[in-house]
Amino acid sequence: MRRARGGSDGGRGDDGGKGGRSRRRDGRRETPGRARLPLRRSLLGRLLAVSALVAACSVAATAWIAVQTTSGAIKQEQGQNLTADARIYDTLLDYAARNPTWDGVGATVRELARESGRRVALTTQGRQPLADSAAAATAPALPPQASAVVDPLSVDTVLAARGTDGQGTAADRIDPRAVGPFRLSAADSRTLRRTADDKVECLNRAGIASDVVVGASGRPRVQIVGNDPERALGTRCDLAALDTPTRSEQKALDALTELADACLKRQGREGVQLNSDLSWGDPASSTVPGETGPLVPRVPLPAPAPVPTPRDAPAEDAAPSVVTPERTGENDRAIASCVSAARSEQLSSYVASPALLFIGDEGGATLPGFDLSPANTARIAGAAALVLALTVGASVFAGARLVRPLHALTGAAQRMRDGEQPESVPVSGDDEVGRLAAAFNDMSAHRARLEEQRKAMVSDVAHELRTPLSNIRGWLEAAQDGLADPDPAFVSSLLEEAVLLQHIIDDLQDLAAADAGVLRLHPESVEIRELLSQVAAAHQARAENAGVTLAVTATAPGRALRADPVRLRQAVGNLVSNAVRHTPEGGRVTLRAYAHEEGDGTVLVEVADTGSGIPPEDLPHVFDRFWRAEKSRSRRTGGSGLGLAIVRKLVEAHGGTVDATSVEGEGSTFVLRLPGTTPSGP
Repeated sequence: MRRARGGSDGGRGDDGGKGGRSRRRDGRRETPGRARLPLRRSLLGRLLAVSALVAACSVAATAWIAVQTTSGAIKQEQGQNLTADARIYDTLLDYAARNPTWDGVGATVRELARESGRRVALTTQGRQPLADSAAAATAPALPPQASAVVDPLSVDTVLAARGTDGQGTAADRIDPRAVGPFRLSAADSRTLRRTADDKVECLNRAGIASDVVVGASGRPRVQIVGNDPERALGTRCDLAALDTPTRSEQKALDALTELADACLKRQGREGVQLNSDLSWGDPASSTVPGETGPLVPRVPLPAPAPVPTPRDAPAEDAAPSVVTPERTGENDRAIASCVSAARSEQLSSYVASPALLFIGDEGGATLPGFDLSPANTARIAGAAALVLALTVGASVFAGARLVRPLHALTGAAQRMRDGEQPESVPVSGDDEVGRLAAAFNDMSAHRARLEEQRKAMVSDVAHELRTPLSNIRGWLEAAQDGLADPDPAFVSSLLEEAVLLQHIIDDLQDLAAADAGVLRLHPESVEIRELLSQVAAAHQARAENAGVTLAVTATAPGRALRADPVRLRQAVGNLVSNAVRHTPEGGRVTLRAYAHEEGDGTVLVEVADTGSGIPPEDLPHVFDRFWRAEKSRSRRTGGSGLGLAIVRKLVEAHGGTVDATSVEGEGSTFVLRLPGTTPSGP
């Protein structure tokens, strides 16, 4: 018979073709795409780069904060020292302006040193000691450069401004407290003070607030509160008496004028009339150099040639001089220079000689500063390099531990892609990477099961399709060779084999449609008791042939479902067919439908049998496609392995679930949970 020609066709497989590409001729496995990533693109490289960047930024930020804090502290301390130094300088300058020599300055120096906590020393310009707050036996050597020069005729404007709260000094740098011959006697000062008090009382009666201010020379003046001296002009309080110079002041003004004129004559220039504010030409204004605040209007001096006075000297306006030189820039500069020289010459015998001032710490140290020397720079760079090295080392250690399991996962995944046997990777811990490894292992095991099921499916489907096709082919060849007659029994046998073949193909098509989400349902109202009766009637003949009792128990009347009756009968029919197949002769298969106990409208359809049951280790896999507990693929005990998988897909398409419970040797129970509708009635 030609039937034997098809017997060897099923022995071919596809394993040899694709699987052979996973090894090279030398026996080593090919690993396409598994080349090691460059460091700049790897996770470890990025981790190192981020760590190094963070460390560098941290070091830079720390260094910046340290420098700013240190610099701020140093500047604050230096500012405090400069303020104390300015106060010391101003006090000694006042002493020099009021005393012709430095005799007796020692007590003032020691008091200043005690208040400031600094060492204060005064020497002549030849560095001969005048006074020193440190003990002579233990005093360290003075620094080569002095802190300042104390000279009331040439004031340090920076220190003087700090010492006088920023009020500054005169333009010619002569201390305003150096008044020399312009200092009033006690008698003159008392007389003028009484006059000033009378004027203040007069102004107060007129509603003008005023006070008496006494200058460095001892001359009082009236100061209008509110800085508006013009208000006194409309009163009967004559303030001109306070502007009249005393005899001693007039003598000093004459002497100053002579000195200035002598200077101008040596330059071939004419003498000038000096006003009380050291200007020349027009009468002076009402403000005296060196004085602050508004003054009362001035009257011209009776002397024909008044001379300039210090800041607090009387501010009398002198009458215009007989000769007024031409006002040019060159003449003005020459006159100003001569007036300044004349004042210095006049006051030189009344003030102390210039002295060198030394201010320092008691131990001889200088002011603190931030020394960024090469040694300090090297220390900072070394500390930063050490921090970076430790950071990079820690990052390498942590990164290696992090990347190692990732490399293992990558290698295992690529080997799976290349068709090699799935393998597990070690789980390092319960952290994120450990959980990833555990999930990969589960996926690998699941993939292995699916692969085994796929191979079994190929074999099972080939077996199921080969059997009816071989039978059909054999009978047709026999009829062709004249060995069989095409009688009704012959045709019935061929039809049975074709129906079996069509059933397998339909199962595969239904499962494919469910997987693709294109399974079509035609829902309508279904009475569940009637549906179960129809299924039982359809399988009654098979159950009787197997010696199995098939029964439908009473259910709650009127329980209706909104479902596709054809698909639902198919799902329940698959369960009944499977139950009858695995129930021995004399057993029982029961169909039952009932409402859920919680009253949520769910309808439960139960198919229970008294068959062989399912082992516990196989129970989780009963709804997997192509899975069969019986591997022999007997016509009586085994099908294609698609029935229960189709049941689950059909139930899920109706919005329900399916569960299975089983006791090995006692039977199994499958329960469909379907959303129900409102009962239709009794």
